[in-house]
Amino acid sequence: MNALEIKNVSKIYEGFKLDNVSLSLPEGCILGLIGENGAGKSTLIRIIMGITKSDGGEIKILGRDGKREIELVKEDIGFVPDNVGLPGFMNMKQIGSFMAGNYKNWDGEKYEQLLEKFDMNHDRKFKDFSKGMRMKAGLAVAMSHGAKLLILDEATSGLDPVIRDEILDIFLEFTREPDHSVLISSHIVSDLEKLCDYIAFLHKGKIMLFEEKDALKEEYALVKCGIEELDGVSEGDIIGKKVNPYGAEAIIKRSAVKKGMNISNVDIEQLFIFMAKEGEK
Repeated sequence: MNALEIKNVSKIYEGFKLDNVSLSLPEGCILGLIGENGAGKSTLIRIIMGITKSDGGEIKILGRDGKREIELVKEDIGFVPDNVGLPGFMNMKQIGSFMAGNYKNWDGEKYEQLLEKFDMNHDRKFKDFSKGMRMKAGLAVAMSHGAKLLILDEATSGLDPVIRDEILDIFLEFTREPDHSVLISSHIVSDLEKLCDYIAFLHKGKIMLFEEKDALKEEYALVKCGIEELDGVSEGDIIGKKVNPYGAEAIIKRSAVKKGMNISNVDIEQLFIFMAKEGEK
């Protein structure tokens, strides 16, 4: 089963359009939604969560209609936005008591375990937390009511490398349960490359690519060669290229690599940058 299915979802604002976005998240996997600031990542997540109404398309969340049954399925979703909005005047113990009244499956013992794991001060008020601690607080809440799907909007943005690494490990541990899945958006591509099973590139409101991460690395290669060598490769096999008077650098399909070409493995960030720039030509 897919934890999340999105088909032809669109939203039009003045000066921006989320354009017929389609992707799916298999159960038990982590999907990374990559895109520059303003690409439409947060808009898509707000639509999934029912915060923003789409102008078209279909969404299924954990087998339910994401438009008509979103309130029924929210109990099974752990949502952590970029700016975690917990009551600032409460400490973590008070927040736990508050959330127990909002979720029928609230697990107070699990919450306490997560607070201890995150090394969080129970008595300190939320408004006094750093951004990293606020994100950990949001995750503690999201993971303490039996959620099967975590939806995370820029969950690692603005965090120092040590805290980012800790949080990535938390997501990996969460998906050890076969029915647990994660959708995480970020413009920090290196985080998603380490974490995700599937990658989706969102650029200016359009999905440029949606694929299993390992398949991407097997399918494409980074080539450094002379301009004449690159001219011998079909344009349909070239994902993106940079040409200067001294030679060319390109990402091409491995099946199109010519004998003698200097090739290396491509990383996801390189692939995204080359595809985005090629799409703007």
